[in-house]
Amino acid sequence: MGELPFSVQTALHPDHLWIWRKAVYVDENQRTWLPISIKTEDGLRVLLRQEDIPRGEAMRPSQLPPSPLPLMWQLYPGRRYRGSDSSFWHIVYHIQFSGVEDLLLEKLPDPECE
Repeated sequence: MGELPFSVQTALHPDHLWIWRKAVYVDENQRTWLPISIKTEDGLRVLLRQEDIPRGEAMRPSQLPPSPLPLMWQLYPGRRYRGSDSSFWHIVYHIQFSGVEDLLLEKLPDPECE
């Protein structure tokens, strides 16, 4: 068998992701991430794609439109992130494929609501 024309790699998870402006997050290495929210029957997922784009001016939280996504995520043990709104998000996958890095998170149910 020959080599495949592409490569898939697991990537190191960002330690923090902060909202910078509408639809742009920034990690601790100043890399920009673009979120796509996906509503499913079971809840909410977000696909974060790392793309180098001009960041523009940062926005204050009061300037941002309402969003189901937290203003900040922090990496926690157990393949999950904790949002600034106290929500927990499971890391479904985090891969780098042909130079594109994708991180898929799934919001975990609030234990107080069960």
